[in-house]
Amino acid sequence: MQASAFAVEAKSGSTLQNSRILPSTGDSGKKSLAFASSDLRMTKRKNCVGLGLSSASMGVRGSIHSVFGSSAKARSVRAPASGGDVEDVAPSKIQVKSSGTVFPYVGVACLGAILFGYHLGVVNGALEYLAKDLGIAENTVLQGWVVSTLLAGATVGSFTGGSLADKFGRTKTFLLDAIPLAVGAFLCATAQSIETMIIGRLLAGIGIGISSAIVPLYISEISPTEIRGALGSVNQLFICVGILAALVAGLPLAGNPLWWRTMFAFALVPSVLLALGMAFSPESPRWLYQQGKISEAEVSIKRLFGKERVGEVMSDLDAAAQGSAEPEAGWFDLFSSRYWKVVSVGAALFLFQQLAGINAVVYYSTSVFRSAGITSDVAGSVLVGAANVFGTTIASSLMDKQGRKSLLLTSFAGMAASMLLLSLTFTWPALAPYSGTLAVLGTVLYVLSFSLGAGPVPALLLPEIFASRIRAKAVALSLGMHWLSNFVIGLCFLSVVNKFGISTVYLGFASVCLLAVIYIAGNVVETKGRSLEEIERALNPAI
Repeated sequence: MQASAFAVEAKSGSTLQNSRILPSTGDSGKKSLAFASSDLRMTKRKNCVGLGLSSASMGVRGSIHSVFGSSAKARSVRAPASGGDVEDVAPSKIQVKSSGTVFPYVGVACLGAILFGYHLGVVNGALEYLAKDLGIAENTVLQGWVVSTLLAGATVGSFTGGSLADKFGRTKTFLLDAIPLAVGAFLCATAQSIETMIIGRLLAGIGIGISSAIVPLYISEISPTEIRGALGSVNQLFICVGILAALVAGLPLAGNPLWWRTMFAFALVPSVLLALGMAFSPESPRWLYQQGKISEAEVSIKRLFGKERVGEVMSDLDAAAQGSAEPEAGWFDLFSSRYWKVVSVGAALFLFQQLAGINAVVYYSTSVFRSAGITSDVAGSVLVGAANVFGTTIASSLMDKQGRKSLLLTSFAGMAASMLLLSLTFTWPALAPYSGTLAVLGTVLYVLSFSLGAGPVPALLLPEIFASRIRAKAVALSLGMHWLSNFVIGLCFLSVVNKFGISTVYLGFASVCLLAVIYIAGNVVETKGRSLEEIERALNPAI
């Protein structure tokens, strides 16, 4: 998730190898028992929402369907290699488009993503002006606190978001999240002292930390299987939109030094809209099912996917829950032998995302562009931002066609090549006459490569591979790794550059990208075209 890095730009033994991918149907005896159990549960539910006998029989047929598919097809399985590697599994069913109304609710959730990007980006244009207004123009330490307090708050919020989502549900957590987002924006806009500004930034940080956890979680749980990848990657696109909105909001600053207060006040609008929208949005059917609220889950499914899908979706949830009546997972469960393999993949993807050098590229992009004759910071920001938005848009269209894993591999490989080009540009005398042009080219290619996979895929992939009972907490843990590594890299980066030189650091980033390619090839499984319940049964079989 490159959002924090692009916000700065405006201013200047494999983990899953032993997880066996199982077919959705077992031996005939187990299959019959599963069908009978599903039929019984569907019959019990028919009085709640009037599904009747036809829906009950649909529940029997639905156990071999995907959540959104209406026709069954034998699962295509590539057996694990002799060495224990998990190979990609083809989509098990033919998917049928949903007739429900998912898009408005995805749009409401993406208001959280817009606020994520906006709060990250707004301070960079406004910092010089608010520093003068609050009397800290000569105090770079306090200015640093204004910037970094947001990251500290985001770290806290990312860990908190998972627990809140598990306890209160996804939509109620959004409603709670709107409070620190709105209050933080209000305090920043009206601050008369640096203390008030820092408190406001801390609250806004907590808000965006919670958003970073629950936006991809909610979208993944309400999206139809066949377009879940595209909708999930929209989260990253709207983070970029939020950052660009912050850049645009700062344009009047040159003529009106007090405009910085209005910039922070703008964040109140999407905060209020988020709360109002979530008050009328359906809760995640999967969370409702886990809470035993069967009739409410069916009503939610009807709103999201259409009444014709209720039986199929509920039978798939039944199948995922068969043989497991386990309570909600605790934090220590994430480190158990049962879940740690898949949880470690989530943490590793975000660690690779940050160690791949995205912050380094944007920190130095301004000087790189100036060496090529581009003297305008705004022009440089627009160039990087345009590459980011373009790449994310392309990724959204390819996510459900090419798959998550292939985009990750392509992304990190492209980033490695771009980093190598940047490193050579600063060291090879033969390239000196073209250094400015090559540096700009390398920067834009790097950002484009990043936005194709390393940026949008981790936040989409993690809710897919985590079991339902650990999903919220595991996503929160992985995002906590993102914010912590982001904070540490930001703290140590300049010292490392001063000691080893930017060219050597870029070469190190290229090596990290190549290591990521090797890790992803051996540890990440493809999830396109498969329902969350199918993925859970494959990677996290019930005990």
